[in-house]
Amino acid sequence: MRVCVFCGSRPGNDPEMATLTRELAHALVARGHGVVFGGGSVGLMGVLADEVLAAGGEVIGVMPKHMVDREVAHAGTQLHIVDTMHTRKALMYDLSDAVIALPGGYGTLDELFEVLTWNQLGLHAKPAGLLDHDGYFAPLVAFLDGAVGAGFIRPEHRALLMQDSDADALLDALESWKPTTTSKWITAEDR
Repeated sequence: MRVCVFCGSRPGNDPEMATLTRELAHALVARGHGVVFGGGSVGLMGVLADEVLAAGGEVIGVMPKHMVDREVAHAGTQLHIVDTMHTRKALMYDLSDAVIALPGGYGTLDELFEVLTWNQLGLHAKPAGLLDHDGYFAPLVAFLDGAVGAGFIRPEHRALLMQDSDADALLDALESWKPTTTSKWITAEDR
């Protein structure tokens, strides 16, 4: 199995974010899972790739041409250089069997929500999860739960995104995940 990991190209202010990233790297390698990621050698992306490679794991990076120099592409990975951000996200998803988001910013959230949307629309069916540290994702989870309460997300679609603060527990959940069969499309009862 390959797991696509979305994460920050910055390290963040809390050194524990790098620790969380290392824990995930070791959990993935221990289970024999390969990693697909954004291809950078900086921030949490760099920590992830360095740690997986040091442990003998497979790492595939995907990065658009315009970012190769700016983000300092990771030289030790199987690097795919693509034309656009859209192509990057599609290839990362196509190369993986599951998705995990670590702490990050706009790019991490963009990638995660595109995957969730594809799953919700039935375009793909791959499990997705948040690996949280110290409540980093708590406001996001609260927002999603509020969107369910407000009637904008069905509970079955909210369940498309799992979360945990323990890498092994999250991987267990991703490995046992079953896709939802609830349609996104509005029915007569919804009108």
